[in-house]
Amino acid sequence: MIEPMDAVVQRVRTSWTKRSRGGPEAARRNAAPTAFPLPERLSCALHEVAMGESDSFEPRMRVGDLSAPGTVLREVDGLLRVDPPEVTMFGMPRRHRRPPAVRLAPGEWLQWQINYRFVGSCGGDWSYRLDTFNILYGPAERDVFLRVPTRRVDERRSLR
Repeated sequence: MIEPMDAVVQRVRTSWTKRSRGGPEAARRNAAPTAFPLPERLSCALHEVAMGESDSFEPRMRVGDLSAPGTVLREVDGLLRVDPPEVTMFGMPRRHRRPPAVRLAPGEWLQWQINYRFVGSCGGDWSYRLDTFNILYGPAERDVFLRVPTRRVDERRSLR
């Protein structure tokens, strides 16, 4: 039996500017992974990975607890209920309709992707972000997120 909240969340955040929207820089951005191997013996944790244009999309990683994974996780009737990830009110496009919550059985995992465009406060330059949430219900193997997800939700939109 899986204990309540036996979950692992890997949040991969990729950020870029107009410079990486085309040409060789876009190829580098598009090659950035949306899933990584987990640290050894990770359980009930948040594995955060950040990659940005300013660092040539080199991943920076840290492990934290599940107190703020960016989405609401609840165990309901033996399943893990994953509510849609929180969205920022400063990002575009607006998302007035969101997909419903996803329920995962023990051993299943979900990949949920959502992207944004932001307007800078100084000069109005645009920046962009892709958030990928890889969420597993149950014990984690290091390479679990390198496999095909059980469920997938794609909220990516055209960012112009």
